[in-house]
Amino acid sequence: MTLDRFYPIFDHPDWLDRALPLGTRLVQLRIKDRPEPELRALLARGRDLCRAAGAVMVVNDHWQLAIELGCDWVHLGQEDLDTADLDAIRAAGLKLGLSTHDEAELERALACAPDYVALGPVWPTILKKMKWHEQGLDRVRQWKDRVGDLPLVAIGGLSVDRAPLALAAGADIVSVVTDITLNPDPEARMRDWVAVTR
Repeated sequence: MTLDRFYPIFDHPDWLDRALPLGTRLVQLRIKDRPEPELRALLARGRDLCRAAGAVMVVNDHWQLAIELGCDWVHLGQEDLDTADLDAIRAAGLKLGLSTHDEAELERALACAPDYVALGPVWPTILKKMKWHEQGLDRVRQWKDRVGDLPLVAIGGLSVDRAPLALAAGADIVSVVTDITLNPDPEARMRDWVAVTR
């Protein structure tokens, strides 16, 4: 299955009510700091919304719940990888995306046989404090050479204007958070994203 090139990340399934009708076909739910019953309900709702819309939902971090809820994809950061049971994830039939920021992390990720690799931050990001400086488009080109046919996700500081640059440098997928969620008109911004990535 070919993943869509536009990959927004949201912290609540309420965003899916806004994104899916606009043609969003690939989305990540990254929900932090919620009690497990609430988290389970939010992920289940996101799963159902995406399935009804024919979209792919990726669960960030919570791989056990992703398995229990019969989700299709999970995304793990390098810290999550330390404790995740990759055999259980694979046995459940989940596809796996992994974050990378440097050569050692890329080697580790590729050894896990993921279904996509993410590189970030390509540009400076305000989303979270990171010990890595911006990677730049040259790093995107290097990573694409390294991963070959594996889908490469560019993340970090992406905007509608920067998305074509990342795609031209070799990214297969462009991922975005604040360019949408902090925009005064998120729906209009998502329409722009869909237009620029299709």
